[in-house]
Amino acid sequence: MTNGAITTTQRGDRRIPVVVAIVVVQAIAAVFFIADAAVDITAGEWGLHILAEVLIALALLAGVALGAWQTRRMFETAHRNEQALQIARGAVAEIMASRFIEWRLTDAETEVALFALKGCETPEIADLRQVAEGTVRAQLTAIYAKAGVSSRHALSSLFLEDLIEVSTDKGIFGKGAPPEGGDAN
Repeated sequence: MTNGAITTTQRGDRRIPVVVAIVVVQAIAAVFFIADAAVDITAGEWGLHILAEVLIALALLAGVALGAWQTRRMFETAHRNEQALQIARGAVAEIMASRFIEWRLTDAETEVALFALKGCETPEIADLRQVAEGTVRAQLTAIYAKAGVSSRHALSSLFLEDLIEVSTDKGIFGKGAPPEGGDAN
């Protein structure tokens, strides 16, 4: 099992510092152009050069305002996503606990089932539980029998069925079409 997968939330969280850095650079540039224009104006200089500096400073200030707004939105989105993820984790945990009780799994079988659902291979589960691979295989066989399935994929699908609501009139994604970039087949 690998933990190298990066979630959308994590990618979004990594974008926030980039946006903040851009906003800071824009703010520094805006201060520079405003200060330079102010010095030139107090020195009695006026012309197209000063007008260009003022316009650039205003554009940078607009960028700072938009960047700050976007950063705030990104923080709010990241927070909402984290809350949704916590709710989903709780729902998955409840579904798993309910199913494991319904199937009357032993404590050892429950542990093995969790590792299997997380994507651990048999040798890895054996190593984590400090038991023989044959023991894990026997426990997996017992789990599959109690769940009425014949493989890890089928075991996983039992939980996915509880989490994914498919409406035939709206399509699989509830909007009549796959997500952008998705395949309709």
